[in-house]
Amino acid sequence: MNVMRASTRPARRTARVEYTLPREAASARWARQLTTGFLSGSRTSPEAATQLDEANLVVSELVTNATRHGRGRCRLRLSSAHGTVTVEVRDDGVRLPRMRRTGLEGEGGRGIPLVQCLARRLNVTVAPGGGKTVRAVLDAA
Repeated sequence: MNVMRASTRPARRTARVEYTLPREAASARWARQLTTGFLSGSRTSPEAATQLDEANLVVSELVTNATRHGRGRCRLRLSSAHGTVTVEVRDDGVRLPRMRRTGLEGEGGRGIPLVQCLARRLNVTVAPGGGKTVRAVLDAA
């Protein structure tokens, strides 16, 4: 006699979305709204929503950098899988993100250090045809 048992292991959900954003200041706001919708939605695990504030900060910083320093539109890719939330922003610019020294009164230069503090992993991949992708991986406790 075969007996079927229900699994006690929680189901793993993997979800991914991608958006193309115009090169304008409002793109960071739109990106935060899209991130909130994605992480709060039914396609992602409840754990992913625990990183909503951190993910929105990371998205805002990376999209702002891409629209200020990149060329053309940028692409925002969000994914949630296996206890992580991954934020990727691609632009066609050639300048790589870098740490800058800022004074107490400086208005810029704090974005990448902030992202480094929030992310488990931060890396930049240069595309063979030009441009780059900045990827930040956050833990979804």
